[in-house]
Amino acid sequence: MTAKSYDWEGGAILEPHTKKKHKVLKEYFRQYLITRCQLPQQNRFRLVVVDGFAGGGLYECGSYGSPLIFVDVLLATATEINTTRAVNGLGPINIECLLLLNDYDRSVVELLKKNIAPLLVGTKEESSHTIVEVEFYNGKFEYLYWGEIKSRILRANCRNVFFNLDQCGYSNVTSPIIRDIIFSWKSAEIILTFMIASMLAYLSPKSGSSGVPLEPEIKAKIDALLHNNQINKKEWLAESEKVVFEFLKGCAPFVSPFSINNHNGWQYWLMHFASSYRARQVYNNVLHLDCDTQAHFGRSGLHMLSYDPQYDGQLYLFDDDSRKAAKEELYDDIPRLVGQSGDVLLMGDFYEAAYSETPAHSEDIHEMIMENPDLEVITSAGGERQKAHTIKVDDTLRLKSQRSMFFLFSGKDGDH
Repeated sequence: MTAKSYDWEGGAILEPHTKKKHKVLKEYFRQYLITRCQLPQQNRFRLVVVDGFAGGGLYECGSYGSPLIFVDVLLATATEINTTRAVNGLGPINIECLLLLNDYDRSVVELLKKNIAPLLVGTKEESSHTIVEVEFYNGKFEYLYWGEIKSRILRANCRNVFFNLDQCGYSNVTSPIIRDIIFSWKSAEIILTFMIASMLAYLSPKSGSSGVPLEPEIKAKIDALLHNNQINKKEWLAESEKVVFEFLKGCAPFVSPFSINNHNGWQYWLMHFASSYRARQVYNNVLHLDCDTQAHFGRSGLHMLSYDPQYDGQLYLFDDDSRKAAKEELYDDIPRLVGQSGDVLLMGDFYEAAYSETPAHSEDIHEMIMENPDLEVITSAGGERQKAHTIKVDDTLRLKSQRSMFFLFSGKDGDH
């Protein structure tokens, strides 16, 4: 399966998978800004946004491409944040954004400059508390990152870095680049899009080419599904998701290996990489806002890919039915995790462990904590939480001294 480039100058078509990807990008970037600008005493937030495969910015239908989405969402969300702060008697936050835009095609970069100009003018006119500085690059991202782009971010002396890497194939953004981004800055996040078939080709090289080989049995199973044009089968999603996660899970502390939802064939991966559990928590919640965007095959509890596909794998579509199934698994998974950790965990430590491998919504996790008779949440002052929405990161989660008969005889108290 070969990568397809966009005809930006002739009129790029907004394809269904791109439209879904943009819905996630818009809402997540909005929530990212809201989350990072919520401290009452805060008066400034600085960030760098890098769009490594920016394109021309406007589709034939008039819809914004990712570079214009970033500017548009930034302006609207900054206004939303400061309006809310004013209502609550707080001073405004000044948001300063360095936006680095790259495309391999020089003519596309020139088109992007033209298309983004009106939005940048609007930013200067409409908000005195939002500053957007834009710089354009023209070249192969995999080369520019190690040179000009990384050095520019380091000169900016900003720890908040957000990368959007929407490549056509896979090999333009490899795992060393992803790892370097995540571990070079204190607060780094990546939205990565690629074609799964391109990655599998990279991982299963022909003789003499570079790459990382797959296990023979996995390669045979995936090749058979590809050969029989069965990428719309759950088995395809199951096998490819395990391959993707196994290969990329070491690139960041928190990795979401979910496919763009398309029952005609799961072809594109939209992955999120982050250095903090809070980012993964917000990202999971965003996916549940629109259950049509992404798909996951496996468990829905705290260990999403720990399953036997012959018996207990299932399709998770981030909808109400999936959330119901997730709660059933979380009910058992959470006390098991606490038991394996010595019967007590700070909520911050619990989040660190839980969000490394769960697609669940934060509300569902909190609800199952409160509903389980074997668990209790203790505040920093020594009181006991009674409601799920009041749980805080500095609380303590622990197993009760008197546990239910089910828990005692289920083999889930850590004594295996």
